[in-house]
Amino acid sequence: MSECLKITSLVAGYGTTVILEDINLEIPEQGSLAILGRNGVGKTTLLATIMGHTTLHSGSILFNGRAIEKLPVYERARLGIGYVPQTRNIFPSLTVEENLMVAAYGSGDWSLDKVYDFFPRLLERRGNFGNQLSGGEQQMLSIGRALMGNPKLLILDEPLEGLSPIIVDGLMESIRRLLEDKLTVVLVEQSARRALQSTQDAMVLDRGRIAWEGHSNYLLEHPDELSTILLAGA
Repeated sequence: MSECLKITSLVAGYGTTVILEDINLEIPEQGSLAILGRNGVGKTTLLATIMGHTTLHSGSILFNGRAIEKLPVYERARLGIGYVPQTRNIFPSLTVEENLMVAAYGSGDWSLDKVYDFFPRLLERRGNFGNQLSGGEQQMLSIGRALMGNPKLLILDEPLEGLSPIIVDGLMESIRRLLEDKLTVVLVEQSARRALQSTQDAMVLDRGRIAWEGHSNYLLEHPDELSTILLAGA
């Protein structure tokens, strides 16, 4: 199976400040990667760098074999990278349907009807404005909006943060369904067990570097080792 995303010798941060050093990773098509680590170790920065929101000091980013590290954010999105940021960033003064339609791009399987079928709650709330939605509904809308761009790679930055347990369970089931929909998924999530149960591979970051990488099942079967890795840099 060919690679969807390949990062080589990446050094990145914000302006002159370096956050990530010597990052190397490969994700195959239809693969899934959980990125774990304590707060402040560079997880969000790595996702933002893939999308083009940070300063790339050196290294390369290949998406479907094409170098994208010099491309602007909008071109990366048009190539097929969907990004769901931690802040959700929905448009509060637009309706649910307007939020979705403004992001529509490409000729893939994802359409307004498919997003509504995937998230029936959004269909119920289609006429409500973004600022009238609950936290869980806003997260559904943020994911749905990313899907409207018909991505090949979907990047999710802590999609469960601040949500009630019943909403968390529903969203995790939705993420698992996305993995069955031939999407490649990169997931940052504070709940390590939930992230590992939903992905094929995992990577642990510590102080901007990769501290561990391998199969998600290994860390599920060796929770003590996961705790040791996470605490090693504390």
